Amino acid sequence: MVVIRLSRGGSKKRPYFNVVVAESSKKRDGRFIERVGFYNPSAREGSETLRLESERIEYWQSNGAQLSETVNRIVKLNAKGPDGLVAMKKKDEAKALARKNKKAADKAAKAEEAVSAEEAAAPAEEAPKEEAAAPAEEAPKEEAAAPAEEAPKEEAGKEADKK
Repeated sequence: MVVIRLSRGGSKKRPYFNVVVAESSKKRDGRFIERVGFYNPSAREGSETLRLESERIEYWQSNGAQLSETVNRIVKLNAKGPDGLVAMKKKDEAKALARKNKKAADKAAKAEEAVSAEEAAAPAEEAPKEEAAAPAEEAPKEEAAAPAEEAPKEEAGKEADKK
């Protein structure tokens, strides 16, 4: 079966797509029958982003070629003119921003869950420590207080002896 699809070119993080007519069994960037246009999603303002040979696309469709989902979307936008392409870019940017915000919100929610889990675990851990620490702290105070009380009595007795 013959398919009209995108073939990726360009460098890493800077895609450039050729719109090609190819056999569906061939690889994405492999051998193709005919190049019928290009799509440059990262084109700068004022430069050509999309060019399609609509006559050749119609010819191939009349001979049984199927459009891929992405090429079908691009062909429809090309029919709308330059405004359609601008609208598509805005929509894509909005989707990317929404995905980014959702990812950040998920990350913040996980962080909050981790903090709340730590807070819930912290009082449970601190309570035994406080109970164990409380008798240990009380005992030295009593022991320290007892010699302190005894010391003044002895000093008082020594002072009385001196007089």
